[in-house]
Amino acid sequence: MKSIYLDHNATTPVDPIVVEAMLPYLSGVYGNASSAHNFGRDAKVALENARDAVASHINCEPSELYFTSGGTESDNIALLGTAEKYKKTKNHLMVGATEHHAVLETAEYLQNKHDFRLDIIPVNHDGFISTGAIKNLITDKTFLTSIMLANNETGTIQNLVPLVEATHAQGALFHTDAVQAIGKIKVDVKELGVDLLSLTAHKIYGPKGIGALFIKQGVRVSPLFYGGSHEKKRRPGTENIAGAVGLAKTLEIAQSRMDADHKMLTELSDYFISKVQALLPDVYLNGPVSNRIPQTVNLSFQGAEGESLLLGLDLKGVAVSSGSACTSGATEPSHVLQAMGIDKVISQGAIRFSMGRSTTKDELDYVLSVLPEVVNRLRELSPIYNK
Repeated sequence: MKSIYLDHNATTPVDPIVVEAMLPYLSGVYGNASSAHNFGRDAKVALENARDAVASHINCEPSELYFTSGGTESDNIALLGTAEKYKKTKNHLMVGATEHHAVLETAEYLQNKHDFRLDIIPVNHDGFISTGAIKNLITDKTFLTSIMLANNETGTIQNLVPLVEATHAQGALFHTDAVQAIGKIKVDVKELGVDLLSLTAHKIYGPKGIGALFIKQGVRVSPLFYGGSHEKKRRPGTENIAGAVGLAKTLEIAQSRMDADHKMLTELSDYFISKVQALLPDVYLNGPVSNRIPQTVNLSFQGAEGESLLLGLDLKGVAVSSGSACTSGATEPSHVLQAMGIDKVISQGAIRFSMGRSTTKDELDYVLSVLPEVVNRLRELSPIYNK
């Protein structure tokens, strides 16, 4: 049986070139970057070189970049850290309705446990947020707006610049979760105008357990925990030197391949969508046709339940997702699709096919050969599908 991986938005295999770059810092250069001796100095040099490299890819100063354990921690620092700093003067935050749970649940924690006011910013049918939606909710008590750059389930790419401008006009900060965007589209913090930005390595062929948070100079953010002066006391704890080196190398490779990858993945996703819709009736693309990261294809198969589709395809050797990897196994429809106003019955039949550099047309053709059988079998069992 074939084994085909179409869940690259959940995580990606580590590029062998990245592994090679990391290996010396797992064995040979093993010092603690906080140590004063030469072992520590060698580690410190590697850490700061990696910081310089990552900073250059998002066009920020190295002093504005802080290494973390990944996107979830970066999101938490951005929301909890600014809330702690601004709580005496401002108590209102806004987050997009289609955010990752790392943002949504953190915002809900601030609302439920610390009495912050929270507004969820609505999206349209394709997942886009308008400046009007920002202006309708923002007040002089708003300290932060958080809206992701590229959605992990639908691939929707937000036009952040006007949203940032509308937020800044009221004196609030703007954070973006760029975890699914980094390395796939251009991410320039100066062009975007954001105050905070989260990123990670493992979505773009880098190691798990390493990410970063951009904090614009002058923005006040409290740490989540204490016990060391690492990362200028914003993120204490012994630094992951090998991970930082891996993140830097990952972004270097992604930058060099970005145009070619985008072209290839656009061609593959367009081919796949057209073929699926030609093979099967009642199949709907969730999210925009354009203005999305092309490797993300979210399709709803009316009359077939998403988790059952996932399991049926898995038995055929095809790995996909029914939404975010962090909510796998959930029985409720995706909060992203619900926020977009997609009918509950249709959204329950949603599957995310996320492609990568290794994806081939032959692999997609195999998926196309087994998909109708899986879908039709489930539709035959459905009491609500009109056959």
